[in-house]
Amino acid sequence: MSHNYKLGELIIEGKTKQVYELVDNPELCLLQNKDRITAGDGVKAHDLEGKAAISNATNGKVFELLNQAGIKTAFVQIAGETASISRKCEMIPIEWVTRRLATGSFIRRHAGVPEGYRFNPPLQETFFKDDANHDPQWSEEQIISAQFKVNNLLIGKDEVDIMRHTTITVFEVLERAWATRDCALIDMKIEFGVDNKGEILVADVIDSDSWRLWPSGDKRLMKDKQVYRNLTTVTQADLETVKRNFKWIANQLDHLVPPPSSLVVILMGSPSDEEHCQKIAKHAMALGLRAQLRVSSAHKATEETLRILAEYEGSGEKVVLVAVAGRSNGLGPVLSGNTPFPVINCPPVKPDSVSQDIWSSLNVPSGLGCTTVLYPESAALAAAQIHALHDHLVWSRLRVKQLTNFVTLKKADKKLRNLNL
Repeated sequence: MSHNYKLGELIIEGKTKQVYELVDNPELCLLQNKDRITAGDGVKAHDLEGKAAISNATNGKVFELLNQAGIKTAFVQIAGETASISRKCEMIPIEWVTRRLATGSFIRRHAGVPEGYRFNPPLQETFFKDDANHDPQWSEEQIISAQFKVNNLLIGKDEVDIMRHTTITVFEVLERAWATRDCALIDMKIEFGVDNKGEILVADVIDSDSWRLWPSGDKRLMKDKQVYRNLTTVTQADLETVKRNFKWIANQLDHLVPPPSSLVVILMGSPSDEEHCQKIAKHAMALGLRAQLRVSSAHKATEETLRILAEYEGSGEKVVLVAVAGRSNGLGPVLSGNTPFPVINCPPVKPDSVSQDIWSSLNVPSGLGCTTVLYPESAALAAAQIHALHDHLVWSRLRVKQLTNFVTLKKADKKLRNLNL
């Protein structure tokens, strides 16, 4: 247990963790993991030395990835080997399960569906948290009709829609991340809490109790808690195998949050275009890209432009080029004609000469594949979408951007709908 934090009351104790108040910060709480593994609503349970530390590390790395992608979570930071700090939430008593492949309880409940049936989009299920009745499956109508009031927020259709979209996004972000380690995320469960500002956050913990993971998509290689669930008798050797699997998962997670590697190089034909280029760079960095600004005129210094191009071609980096040139754009077409890198034109147009300013970017000679956009944000988004094909973190930022737009519109609609005019 971490000694840097002054613990207050025990808020709640579950099968595998305790949650404490923090004396110095009432908005936060401390989650203390236990060296305990359970299954079947606690019917099967064993002490497993070292599990608390492994679960804590796994949870911290998963939430670091989600936070980097821009998803709103309760997780704040790791607080020692077996504990972490989170925003204090009141929990919504629903488990949100997302499935990519049919297996486990789904095929028991849906006779005739073969194991491995693939859900596109991922399938969503919700279960009411009630150990005594084995967490019965609930419909959306049941959740809305229950009229849960959590931290003064009434859970209605809008809130259910927000949680559903967030759950799918969390699954897809983690699925993409695990795919980079040749590991298939089969299904997973998450829970939500509401903080004292009325914000719905992904809360509780996400560790190896939360998902099914099949390396190379092969069920026989499963590394998750299902290995423990499947055991009819449990020996010490079995527990060591389970622990080894959990450790493997925690170690793999180190590779899932790499430093930013996708580069967008913004070339301007003149230093007078710097302000326009800075806007592109700002949007690009917000999407998880590295950005570099260069100045070179394809008309006045063609040789130098090609030398800069050769520098990036020889770097071994993954690069998207953005060409910023007003009036006659020679920069984008010259770059596009001399490199296989993607080239995006983003001319700094003037309101009084828009059609002339973009004509040279659009009417390019045959054999050139450069595309043209008008706004700095559009250039950054186009570059990010190209990089998202190989960079799961950039893909995740784009996916979360869609989620944020959805949630923002939902909240605005709810606010105006409830306005007394």
